Amino acid sequence: MKKIKLFCVSLGCDKNLVDTEKMLGVAGGLGVTFTDDETEADAVLINTCCFIGDAKEESVNTILEMARLKEEGKCRALIVAGCLAQRYKEEITEEIPEVDAILGTTSYEEIGRVLTELFGEDERDGEGTADSHISVFHSLSELPHTAKKRVVTTGGYYAFLKIAEGCDKRCTYCIIPSLRGPYRSVPMERLLEEARELADNGVRELILVAQETTLYGKDIYGEKSLPKLLYELAKIPGIYWIRIQYCYPEEITDELIEAIKSEEKVCHYLDIPIQHASDRILRRMGRRTHKEELKERIAKLRREIPDIALRTTLISGFPGETEEDHEELMEFVDEMEFERLGVFAYSAEEDTPAYSYPDQVPQEVKEERRDAIMELQQEIAFEHCEKMVGKVLTVMIEGKVADEPAYVGRTYMDAPNVDGLIFVNADEMLMSGDFVRVKVTGAAEYDLIGEVYHESAQ
Repeated sequence: MKKIKLFCVSLGCDKNLVDTEKMLGVAGGLGVTFTDDETEADAVLINTCCFIGDAKEESVNTILEMARLKEEGKCRALIVAGCLAQRYKEEITEEIPEVDAILGTTSYEEIGRVLTELFGEDERDGEGTADSHISVFHSLSELPHTAKKRVVTTGGYYAFLKIAEGCDKRCTYCIIPSLRGPYRSVPMERLLEEARELADNGVRELILVAQETTLYGKDIYGEKSLPKLLYELAKIPGIYWIRIQYCYPEEITDELIEAIKSEEKVCHYLDIPIQHASDRILRRMGRRTHKEELKERIAKLRREIPDIALRTTLISGFPGETEEDHEELMEFVDEMEFERLGVFAYSAEEDTPAYSYPDQVPQEVKEERRDAIMELQQEIAFEHCEKMVGKVLTVMIEGKVADEPAYVGRTYMDAPNVDGLIFVNADEMLMSGDFVRVKVTGAAEYDLIGEVYHESAQ
């Protein structure tokens, strides 16, 4: 397949991106090459998302856009994978005949077989053709595994490590358990092998992701094993930072807090999606916490790890949310002063209990409440940034600012793509992936400004 060129689009979350990178690894192992120009591609792979309405619309539009390449470009095979494929396989097959193959969320490792069926075993002359439809769906209880190395697409210095698949929580607004199956932890030895390969290829920051990271290991080891995983990952040479995302607050244990405190490679950063603060709305969401428990957990984290940066996500306009519920959430955000926060306007997803709740909130109201929370958070975030001025922080350099003697990077407080940046003035040349000490000299909304700090000169 050395003459087959593949163009890939990965939509949705970082967990989906891991699946994409593993599919690229399988394809590359067959001799397939990759292109950034969709018009030159023999095959197009789209790994889709449908978590909320906007993501669903983006996935459908991307498929339709890429389908035109079957007529206007060189594309001979259009392959759709991921959550939209899992959820709407019949509709895609019937309504978008240009799609040649569909892969479910637990069958992405079959991409090699799909490409072989579409193009043949030995595509030396580049004349193969996709003349049949392929549909591959495995049980949602399976845990996919590819022997091939991932093709890291994040730039090479950070990578997401997906430590589990699926979810058992079944919040009333969430479709994920129906698309991704029950919670299944990836065996630790497999994760450590993958992490070592990533480190050998230059990755310096591992970002642990799953639908829920805090329950890692409970299903296969009989106990929550995230702390043990952290200690083992920290032994890997070359890894400088380990960041944890998607921690359910009620599952955070004293052992996990101790691991974050004591292991210097683990960033003092936690992503804890709480979704709301009104006990009434939390119950309707099927969440397993209440406001006072959230307050206690947040207070404990800050007491035990004073410099911890906490990120959370919220949902505005959930069915039945009153103005009083919204105000209660605003007061909670104002009191908790999260370092990082994002808000989604509630998206009604069919096949979830909340979809049929009778008291749906108008879209305009949902968006107004979302914007009000984000306006408040912007003030809080700026205050946090101002408090950083004068401090010296370790920064991972991610690139250079064009035509300026300055670089862009992240601190331990910032996950890629969702949090802030720090702009670093420097006379010397820095390289992406470098870790440097930076003195913060200014703040701008969500971002920081600083200069390289030479300790010997201070």
